[in-house]
Amino acid sequence: MTTPTRDVQIYPIAAGTTVLRCRSWNRLRFEIEYALDRGTTANSYLIQGDRTALIDPPGESFNQMFITALEQHINLYQVSFIVLGHVNPNRVETLKILLQRLPDVTVVCSNPAALALKDLLPDASPRVRVIRSGEDQLDLGRGHCLRFVPIPTPRYPGGMATFDPYANILYTDKFFGAHRSGENVLDLGWNDLLEDRRYYFDCLFASSVRQVTAALDRMETFPFQVMAPGHGPVVQYSAKELFHSYRQWSQSQTAQDLSVALIYASAYGNTATVAQALARGITKSGVAVESINAEQADPADIKAAVEKSAGFLMGSPTLGGHMPTPMQTALGIVLASASKTQLAGVFGSFGWSGEAIDMLEGKLKDGGYSLGFESIRVKFKPTDVTLKFCEEVGTDFAQALKKAKRAKQPRTPASSVEQAVGRLVGSLCIVTASQGEVSSAMLASWVSQASFTPPGFTVAVAKDRAIETLMYPGNPFVLNMLAEGKHLGPMKHFLKPFSPGEDRFAGVNTEAANNGAPILQDAIAYLECTVAERMECGDHWLVYATVQAGRVLDREAKTAVHYRQTGTHY
Repeated sequence: MTTPTRDVQIYPIAAGTTVLRCRSWNRLRFEIEYALDRGTTANSYLIQGDRTALIDPPGESFNQMFITALEQHINLYQVSFIVLGHVNPNRVETLKILLQRLPDVTVVCSNPAALALKDLLPDASPRVRVIRSGEDQLDLGRGHCLRFVPIPTPRYPGGMATFDPYANILYTDKFFGAHRSGENVLDLGWNDLLEDRRYYFDCLFASSVRQVTAALDRMETFPFQVMAPGHGPVVQYSAKELFHSYRQWSQSQTAQDLSVALIYASAYGNTATVAQALARGITKSGVAVESINAEQADPADIKAAVEKSAGFLMGSPTLGGHMPTPMQTALGIVLASASKTQLAGVFGSFGWSGEAIDMLEGKLKDGGYSLGFESIRVKFKPTDVTLKFCEEVGTDFAQALKKAKRAKQPRTPASSVEQAVGRLVGSLCIVTASQGEVSSAMLASWVSQASFTPPGFTVAVAKDRAIETLMYPGNPFVLNMLAEGKHLGPMKHFLKPFSPGEDRFAGVNTEAANNGAPILQDAIAYLECTVAERMECGDHWLVYATVQAGRVLDREAKTAVHYRQTGTHY
């Protein structure tokens, strides 16, 4: 019996409270936070007192099956309120159908969300109740007296959390979620979910920790026992632990000594998606990002972020051949505030033309700023390959900032301990991986056997390596071992800097392994492997992999090893 690619799972989580989990076992959208390809759930919630509230209807991908499941569960006309944790064009498509069916329903949302609805629903005039302070309440009866608190972020300026004191459930929308589908409605297994949660945080929130910290402070005032997010399992068994982890992960970002100001506007979400991919590449390299939505930000905040940053990026859509007014204002602030020594970058999306990108690039160049990469131009929606390219661009941008900082610092000779650590010997290998149209490779020398049964080994992968996002549990790769005396060619090739999106295998003789990853013809031997686990170790991930197949290609050659001069850098 085959598993359906999509369905709706209905489950009671408290008295008078039900979750409707729209599940997809495939990647739902081409956005960086979905890149682990573990499916997702879009969670909606029903609270039934004397009156009924529907919290967070799903996006367009699920609207028909969701409404069908909702009607099978209750009389649709019992719904008196629709509470929106955030508003975007995708969710509004479902809201349109609900408003047609329920003309007397009241939409409950924050003020920024209400303003967005006016633009997204030009032909409708729904009843809207705007939540203007933390004191606003909505009494559904039978003890369900809902309270609300704004939790805006640059990506979701209309963000709002809802608390039901009757069940002590905090409905957190985008916060505390994970893009992972499965049968478990509740969060069974902290360790099993931790990687998905951390990746989700890194993609969505690592670039806006100032707003995240403020949101955590607001949500912490509620005595919640359960957190009900918009994606993934309902957080019942690890609510306090996950809340604390969000604080720790936020603090790790604020502790970085370099930062990038990421300023953008986004008409349909595409430019914001590109910004998110760039931010992911920057933050995983150990450089903090301050994301700023120019449509919502105070000019003073833009000025402060730019002045304290080591570099800045600006992104804009093109609307009617022009740059949106908020981005024009932001550009003026940047030109007046940023130092000419700060590295800059430009990106944007467009439908038919990209004049806004040209304007940003031209103004910055005329102002004497150096651009860290060729301006990124995305037509319509970014693809999976585009997002990977943008992530690599972000990583390169961060590395350039770190290199510039190191160049200003006096160099000191390596200590005895550092020299000794540098003599640690490992096999010199090339790690290759491929997923769909995306492939990558890296030179590795920190390789060591780790187990006999099953045969397995560990390899250290720097967080800023392009291949890092292809090295998650369940992903296949090939370890190619190099021969002593014949290793210099492959070593030089894979050590050289690659441009974002550049083919790592151009001019290299390869053939595809059974798991799809490239095998180097010049290797002494190769192993076909699968990532089993990975552990965060400072600026590296320690990846443990199990071996499924392998072959010795040259029995006479010796394995090459690599000696480093110091144990603190390459």
